[in-house]
Amino acid sequence: MAVAARQFATEVEVARLEPAEQAAAAAFLAAHPPGAGAALAIVIAAFNEEPTVAEVVAEVPKQVAGMAAEVIVVVDGARDATAAQALAGGALVCDVPVNRGQGAALRLGYWLARARGAQVIATLDADGQYEPLELGRVIEPIVSGRADFVSGSRRLGTELTTDGVRHLGVIFFGALISVLIRQRITDPACGVRAMRAELTAAVTLEQPQYQASELMISAALRGFRLTEVPTTMRDRGDHATRTKKGSNWRYGLRFARAAITTWNRDRKGSRRRRRERAER
Repeated sequence: MAVAARQFATEVEVARLEPAEQAAAAAFLAAHPPGAGAALAIVIAAFNEEPTVAEVVAEVPKQVAGMAAEVIVVVDGARDATAAQALAGGALVCDVPVNRGQGAALRLGYWLARARGAQVIATLDADGQYEPLELGRVIEPIVSGRADFVSGSRRLGTELTTDGVRHLGVIFFGALISVLIRQRITDPACGVRAMRAELTAAVTLEQPQYQASELMISAALRGFRLTEVPTTMRDRGDHATRTKKGSNWRYGLRFARAAITTWNRDRKGSRRRRRERAER
């Protein structure tokens, strides 16, 4: 009876996903049943990352901060062998046939991780710029009960990239988001982060591409505890695919728009929640 009820609930939830996701999500859960996953899910969104994704997946430890871990790769309409390579690396793969953007792919990955029963969800980029062995450092504040959302920071750690414009952009947008959420943020766009699974359901995620700022701002304005830890950002290797973020200026404008849109959307609810807490 319980199994049948869970299956029915999952089918109902799949039907609520975007049409482009439904068949891929149903196939994923048929192969990897709901409720049977590891306590920690590392979600990776991948679009045409055939050269690097298998190595990234293989570098993720099976145990992180004392938690059993599994890797979920959401392939976002790739036109190469990204899905096959992710599978070869040891990931659970959800292959969506339509390219919709990293934010949309991560949002689906969070949903799949929750369906599998994850307690903590972390993310990595598929291009190999981040150190999977640093996941323990990112997850530890959640395991110890000190934070609900943890972001890596290349400014607190090590940045091996050589793009000066992007370095200045990280500083600028860190300052902007610090003002918006009234908490010091040094790196608002790091690809390695971790959060309690329930946080990903509580925040509003609408951005199809530039989700990093939306996730961080929405979490902060909803009262979740945020912190940063030092992490390493590698330079893009010769075998990595070219960045898909576009020119620095275009990326900066779109990142700013996502941040301001999220703040405007969520700040009224934040004020109401603070008022309700003060009245208790």
